[in-house]
Amino acid sequence: MARERGFDARRLDLPAFAAAGATLASEAAQADLGRLRDNLVPLPADAAPAPVRWSARGELRPVSGGAPQPWLHLEVDSTVALQCQRCLQPMLSPLTVDRWFRFVADEDEAARLDEEVEEDVLAVSRSFDLLALVEDELILALPIVPRHEACPEPLLPPQAEADEPDAEESPHPFAALAALRRPPGGG
Repeated sequence: MARERGFDARRLDLPAFAAAGATLASEAAQADLGRLRDNLVPLPADAAPAPVRWSARGELRPVSGGAPQPWLHLEVDSTVALQCQRCLQPMLSPLTVDRWFRFVADEDEAARLDEEVEEDVLAVSRSFDLLALVEDELILALPIVPRHEACPEPLLPPQAEADEPDAEESPHPFAALAALRRPPGGG
């Protein structure tokens, strides 16, 4: 768990962190991030999951006509195992997050500003869970449809040409219907 100058990543006093211009950096195991882990596939027994490396830096930014607002710069990177949606085999996918977050007084103001401004707006807290934000951002960074650039082996092997029936040998799909339309006993 990251601690610097009395700051705890699980209970971060965000206003004090930003006012100090402090930085926290650490690594977390993917196994410790349960919601992220639920989106991943198991690695082969001989492979170890990559650590989740993250760093956060706080700063205060001036606001015209008001008190400075806390901001947080978050950088996260890791490599996770996902299931390729094309071949259904495991694949490794690098995840990178590099985002700024603006913090405001309460949830109502955050919701209002979230619709008006481009940046991510969150409610300020004196016990902010930074590792939950790291996990949230990694989950949001997961590809919607994970796929290999080129799958190592296709799910279904291609059929040999000898297995395909010739067009001349296959019956017409409506031949049975044509027989039903013929008058009985005749031609």
